[in-house]
Amino acid sequence: MNLKKVSLLMLILIAADQLLKIWVKTHMHLDEAIVVFPDWFQLRFIENNGAAFGMHIATPGSFDWGKLLLGLFRVGLVAALCWLICRLLRRRETPKGVIVGLTLIVAGALGNIIDSALYGLIFSASTPMSVAHFGGHYAGFMMGKVVDMFYFPLFQWNGVPRMLRFLVDSNNYFFGAIFNLADAYISVAAVYLLVFQYKFFSK
Repeated sequence: MNLKKVSLLMLILIAADQLLKIWVKTHMHLDEAIVVFPDWFQLRFIENNGAAFGMHIATPGSFDWGKLLLGLFRVGLVAALCWLICRLLRRRETPKGVIVGLTLIVAGALGNIIDSALYGLIFSASTPMSVAHFGGHYAGFMMGKVVDMFYFPLFQWNGVPRMLRFLVDSNNYFFGAIFNLADAYISVAAVYLLVFQYKFFSK
């Protein structure tokens, strides 16, 4: 692989993520669900602050420094990964899978960074009663919300032990997390690199 192919792959991945998010945001009400396959797959529109583990360092009426710092950290991490990709491309022994995996992670991170950085500036706020539209403004730079839509309520786990509550949602559906395409890029790539490319990184 070369830098041109990696850049093209990254642009395609980011475009797919953003097109889906923009469609969801401009065509669905907040918390609206579209059943794709009954009983196990829905498109369900939610938004989150994009902070890891719900980190929120702000008091009412104050600036959310936690979200800003997390956003800047992500930008720095993406820059470091881009540097690593360029460095690995110069080494002939670098497996293509490693380059593709790292590209997926960068594309996923950039997809969510775009939400936080720009959506608050270019969209109106989404509500349960109306869809968002272009040309609005609901938050400042890096303060926008991340759009999520993939929901797989596979089965209910009633009576789940308290220490395992993180595995279910409010309706006790196992793996009740709602995520987006960018999250999927990162998760799939991370598992692939850990399982299939650990020997390369151990060197």
